[in-house]
Amino acid sequence: MPAFSFFFFLSYISSFPTSTLPFHVKSQSSKMWPIALCIATFVIISIIHWTYSWRNPKCNGKLPPGSMGLPLLGETLQFFAPNTSSDIPPFIKERMERYGPIFRTNLVGRPVVVSTDPDLNYFIFQQEGQLFQSWYPDTFTEIFGRQNVGSLHGFMYKYLKNMVLNLFGPESLKKMLSEVEQATCRNLNRWSCQDTVELKEATARMIFDLTAKKLISYDQEKSSENLRENFVAFIQGLISFPLDIPGTAYHKCLQGRKNAMRMLKNMLKQRRAMPRKERSDFFDYVIEELNKEGTVLTEAIALDLMFVLLFASFETTSLAITLATKFLSDHPLVLKKLTEEHEAILEKRGNVDSELTWKEYKSMTFTFQVINETVRLANIVPGIFRKALREIQFKGYTIPAGWAVMVCPPAVHLNPAKYENPLAFNPWRWEGLESSCASKNFMAFGGGMRFCVGTDFTKMQMAAFLHCLVTKYRWQAIRGGDIVRTPGLQFPNGLHVKISWKN
Repeated sequence: MPAFSFFFFLSYISSFPTSTLPFHVKSQSSKMWPIALCIATFVIISIIHWTYSWRNPKCNGKLPPGSMGLPLLGETLQFFAPNTSSDIPPFIKERMERYGPIFRTNLVGRPVVVSTDPDLNYFIFQQEGQLFQSWYPDTFTEIFGRQNVGSLHGFMYKYLKNMVLNLFGPESLKKMLSEVEQATCRNLNRWSCQDTVELKEATARMIFDLTAKKLISYDQEKSSENLRENFVAFIQGLISFPLDIPGTAYHKCLQGRKNAMRMLKNMLKQRRAMPRKERSDFFDYVIEELNKEGTVLTEAIALDLMFVLLFASFETTSLAITLATKFLSDHPLVLKKLTEEHEAILEKRGNVDSELTWKEYKSMTFTFQVINETVRLANIVPGIFRKALREIQFKGYTIPAGWAVMVCPPAVHLNPAKYENPLAFNPWRWEGLESSCASKNFMAFGGGMRFCVGTDFTKMQMAAFLHCLVTKYRWQAIRGGDIVRTPGLQFPNGLHVKISWKN
């Protein structure tokens, strides 16, 4: 009997005068009272104990200060609450002010230590595989696949990382540069013929088509199914309440993944049945690995890898390009300096219409400053998760074994102690600084052994886009451009621009 019903029954029985009750009811009632009282007491004590244990987790040392929120939910709703702030997310900032740079919370039912401390962040990245390992919530694993590269560790992770470097390594990028530039110029030319273009969607489509071609030789015009549509459905429900019921965003997300994986699996099956004589894309390389004797690679791991690469390459880069364009529109002095750098590249050429060279690309000093400043403020990845493999002591606090740890890049990138006027878009702050890799104060592309292997590919795409844009076109923002974080970066109403030729 539910507790509420039981207490209601007791109240109802007790309302009768005992003198008016039949003898057998009086007898039964008197016998039930002690039992009911014991059950009620047990239930109340259990709830109190459970709530106390939830709010005060066991620890051999001193836990970081903080709140575990409501039982089961924790502080999940507050963490995912939309905000329009360009500053450190309100959820993080409020707790930093109250508890300090290291605090505890509970997200999606999991105890988490949140780090906004540069020293602890650096320690976490340096101790990857020893004291910490990559970890993400179960809902994330369900969405990206149980054998996705973010959930693998040790040898298997290094093996996949080396595979990806075959695609995104320096030598491969040198060969891809002209192709990236051609795709960018072709799309910008088409957009200039339109009244307006929604830049986030347009650049996402452009990058997806290019990446899908390099990965799996996919051409939407020659395919009977639209692979990108499935990824769009996937992305729209990526950050949503994990309720798998038809009609919910989460259900659409899972269906998008299911359909995309089905297409990728069919492509892999066809390619394995009719192997090519020469390697022409990443799929060919994967098939070679799958056919090796004693290979550790499985079809499931290979397909999850393909899925993650397709998602990461176009969604994050298109967000960064859109934000960079918005910043340039709002900061004419930065645009002027950037344009001068790229026009100087054209002036040094014998033929201004020749393709962008690797030497020219590497000479784009101010362009890389613009890119670094854009991704610093973008904070596309609001949290990097790890799990403590054993009990860890740091600055007087204890991180229990099995607890999740979340490194918070926005708190690092917007720290006024490290960046003067941190909310200002100021590419000149990077002048003379080496920022090609992660540091204590810059982790836009991750850190440690899990530093994003696609970083150089992303920078090359952004640089090629900016080169084509500022040398040949001018643009005007028409509408949109509003930013919302949930907690990831989003453009809810896009960024609509009018693009036109300079001459």
